[in-house]
Amino acid sequence: MKICQIINSASHYRENIFSLIDREFDCDFVFGVSLSDIKQMDISKFRGIVTKVRNRFFTKGFYWQEGVQRFLNNKYDAYILIGDAHCLSIWLFCIRAKITGRSKRIFFWTHGWYGKETKIERWIKKRFFRLAGGGIFLYGNYARGLMIKEGFSPEKLWVIHNSLDYDKQLLLRKSNLQSDVYLEHFGNSKKVIIFIGRLTAVKHLDMLVNALPQIKEKCNLIFVGEGGERKRLEHLVSENGLEDRVWFYGPCYDERINAELIYNADLCVAPGNVGLTAIHSLMFGTPVISHNDFKWQMPEFEAIIPQRTGVFFEHNNLKSLINTIQKWFDCHTNRNETRQFCFNEIDANWNPDFQIKVFKAALNKVHHIYK
Repeated sequence: MKICQIINSASHYRENIFSLIDREFDCDFVFGVSLSDIKQMDISKFRGIVTKVRNRFFTKGFYWQEGVQRFLNNKYDAYILIGDAHCLSIWLFCIRAKITGRSKRIFFWTHGWYGKETKIERWIKKRFFRLAGGGIFLYGNYARGLMIKEGFSPEKLWVIHNSLDYDKQLLLRKSNLQSDVYLEHFGNSKKVIIFIGRLTAVKHLDMLVNALPQIKEKCNLIFVGEGGERKRLEHLVSENGLEDRVWFYGPCYDERINAELIYNADLCVAPGNVGLTAIHSLMFGTPVISHNDFKWQMPEFEAIIPQRTGVFFEHNNLKSLINTIQKWFDCHTNRNETRQFCFNEIDANWNPDFQIKVFKAALNKVHHIYK
């Protein structure tokens, strides 16, 4: 079975799953060249042919991938395309596939539905997603449920979740990560709250700083990451007299250190959308708290299983955040049991092995049609 995958960027965090696709399928890859500072994956060892194309950006986030139309031919049994309605070249690609009778070979890989779409966005998305005659790979069940309500066939909606560098992280998890890193830094054995990720406004990390002095359980806080909000957060920490309880670790690209920092923390809190922070934290056994307004969340919020791998607080409600953190510490005193719940969730649902099984199940349907 010959596959062509057309994606907007070769983001490094997806290298594990793309490498597995390369090993498991006869697949050629087309990647848009990213102009951002996001680290790119190493494609030098891929067996399949890799083509890089230019992303031409226009107003309102719309863009065009140059040269992708030539990949629509009888060479491929199936296509996995970036399911982004802002990508105008994908519209044309799919329309041409429909005209030439190849639409059932088209799959989208996308976030799908959020639940916050305006009327015009719903109208556009419905028409765009119906261009994928083969099916749609979605990151979560929440989006799948919304799309079923919008009239999409459940049989063509495949939940594929998301993953990080699972194989490398699993080796680290099986090593000895227990340490006194926080005792040595803070000079005490108080509970530690961690946030790992980009320090950006959408994460609402100021809520976490404001909550810290009001939590009955006196906690330490560590930020692992960099971003435009760091200076504002540092000023807020100073205003609240929390310098001895907040550690701005900065960006860390050593996964062994990240694993140690996450494993030895007690709780990860992401007051804004949680995204891959949840997967990173649960991978190393630390439960996650984030907000409960799922239409403003990223799909990884589904890895938070209430009272097992974390819990949700009321969106944008500081008092709720404070009470939720305190209640978690009061009710979840068996740290090893919680770690195991976190491990189990990632091992079952948020790894490349899970994803490749979903890919195979969906793509085999197309293969049986065209073989």
